[in-house]
Amino acid sequence: MPIRFFIKQWLMPPGVLLLLLLAAWWWRRRRPRLAAACFALGLGGLWLMSLPLVVEQAARQLETEPALAPQSWASLASRADAIVVLGAGRDRGDPAWGGSDQPSYLALERMRYAAQLAKASGLPVLTSGGLHYGTPPSEAQLMAERLQADFAVSVTWKEEASHTTWENAALSAQVLQPLGIRRVVVVTQAWHMQRSRWSFERAGFEVVPAPVGFLGRDHARPFAGLLPESRAIWQSGQLLNEAVGLVGYRVFY
Repeated sequence: MPIRFFIKQWLMPPGVLLLLLLAAWWWRRRRPRLAAACFALGLGGLWLMSLPLVVEQAARQLETEPALAPQSWASLASRADAIVVLGAGRDRGDPAWGGSDQPSYLALERMRYAAQLAKASGLPVLTSGGLHYGTPPSEAQLMAERLQADFAVSVTWKEEASHTTWENAALSAQVLQPLGIRRVVVVTQAWHMQRSRWSFERAGFEVVPAPVGFLGRDHARPFAGLLPESRAIWQSGQLLNEAVGLVGYRVFY
């Protein structure tokens, strides 16, 4: 896993863009035209990734599933048998919480939404997410603890072995389908929902998408989102990773 992660970080932006800038510096005297092209691609790519407007437009291509209408939450029990919340990483050893690990803010956004859906519908909840680089507790366990402590929602099942979206679906199927549960509400980020729905449907589920955290909306940023923002670089990286994953899943799975 660490080697794969290392390679991936340099093959995907912004890593590959930094490599282009390094190549431009290396070839600046021996191959000035190639160096200029690398510099333009590297710097131009970083500039585009830093623009909120680019994030907004790119997200709209991935966020194809509409949000659930709040007035429909109570009726979810007629369309599904369980709610599945997908893990989204964790923050290690936060001193504010006595040095214990905590779900990432993306995971918290999913958990908050899932808690509201569970309270409105009465559906049982499964949390899905394995160990982070082999270190316990699992993401599923962390989410279950915080759902109970912070939102007063008890988790019925925990899938604690997955590391990818495909495994989220396949291993959740091993937990739920022997119980006769094949209709699930899947809670994840809006830009991650296409790949999540595809994976869960391939695993034999009927999916009710419950996307949260939409990026492809007008967030009222100044200057129409044309000023660089550091957060936009991270968001662009997430969207690019998702686009590559969406294509890769259809090729390899």
